[in-house]
Amino acid sequence: MNHITDKMDARGVQTLSDEELVALLVEDERVAHELLAACGSLTALVREERARLRMIGGLGLSRARRLHVAAELGRRVAAAEGEGIAEVITTSDDVVRIMRPRLEGLKYEECWAIYLTHSNRVIECQKVSQGGVQGTVVDHKLIVKRALELLSTRLVLVHNHPSGAAEASEADRRLTRRLKEAAALFDIRLLDHLIIAREGDFSFKRGGLL
Repeated sequence: MNHITDKMDARGVQTLSDEELVALLVEDERVAHELLAACGSLTALVREERARLRMIGGLGLSRARRLHVAAELGRRVAAAEGEGIAEVITTSDDVVRIMRPRLEGLKYEECWAIYLTHSNRVIECQKVSQGGVQGTVVDHKLIVKRALELLSTRLVLVHNHPSGAAEASEADRRLTRRLKEAAALFDIRLLDHLIIAREGDFSFKRGGLL
């Protein structure tokens, strides 16, 4: 382990490999190697259920907790950084960068609305629904009501797919149509509806569905 800490001290923590980072967290290079080999990637490792994770390489509950704490810390830092750059949205990639840290690790669906001014400056980013693994119920009328309260003229809808598939379901398409039509009655424009998943992201605008 000393050679890893020496490398970190001399060249910076950013130079460490995934396996070296895990080794420092679990204090065992062999276990770190087995963890990554079993899970396939660092991302898959931190998403693994704790009950299974603790069994890999003899990791144990305490060190499994430590890995999950480190992953959650990183997620919160990324989310906070996303909030800091969310003043103006110019592309769907901006939305994905802001929202992915909030959504991609969830095991249930959440739907968020981002309310914007006419110049695409963010007024508010609000969770509008939370559901289960298969979906969530979103009331498009409440989304429009909040936009009117904020004097927002543009909005973006974002939700995640815990299944990992970045594809629009028929329910997603219906919601998008209803929200677009309801918002248009008040001269509010739905700029995009984005789906964030482990396999990537889907934009209704890019896909020609909006």
